Amino acid sequence: MSDKNTTHAVSFRQWLRLVVAYCLIPLVLFICGGDLGWLQGWFYSMLVLVTGIGGRVWAEGRHPGITAERQNKETFQNAKAWDKVLAPLMAVSIVFPMVIVAGLDHRYSWSPEFPIWLSVVGLIVIAFGYTFAAWAVVENRFFLSVVSSQADRGHVLCDTGPYRFVRHPGYAGNSVALFGFVLAMGSVWALIPAAFALLISVTRTVLEDQTLREELPGYRGYAQRVRYRLIPGLY
Repeated sequence: MSDKNTTHAVSFRQWLRLVVAYCLIPLVLFICGGDLGWLQGWFYSMLVLVTGIGGRVWAEGRHPGITAERQNKETFQNAKAWDKVLAPLMAVSIVFPMVIVAGLDHRYSWSPEFPIWLSVVGLIVIAFGYTFAAWAVVENRFFLSVVSSQADRGHVLCDTGPYRFVRHPGYAGNSVALFGFVLAMGSVWALIPAAFALLISVTRTVLEDQTLREELPGYRGYAQRVRYRLIPGLY
């Protein structure tokens, strides 16, 4: 187990892995879409790269070592048994099934044409969702890729930034972006993988919330102050 005062410098390989992972998203989108002139695809790709990579750089500047910790094999090994399944499933489901379906939909025109204003609204929603999720990573120095006990790292409650509004802002931002994606890409069929990804996110949120109530000091009181997990006033 790592000491709470120890930080791990991010290696070039870890940064490269992160950049490649984000660059795969627009690559898959355009391969499936088969159209380099697809403006919505370019705008979406820009949002993914700026908020994804930019957000991680911002977080690393705020909390040196968080990028390495998120990719640490030991961190995954110490994850809760259920999250060893849900974490990678969620990481894949919130992006790749969506871009594959939307790309193929664009190529073969499965969906009726959406008005341009809907695409603009969708891009705005995506920008908001991804930025909100990135803010959560920046604000919470214990925001790892899996749910695990971090008592050895001095894990303390984070109730600042986006955590003032919902208890799981990372999941909330990505969930909102799912439906912005459907509008931005003009793909009715993308609703199917979006619904699947949302189901995984909600399931993981419930299990993580239960874990934090049991293991993180102060979380029960925090849950009484911030009543909603994902959507203020609703859930």
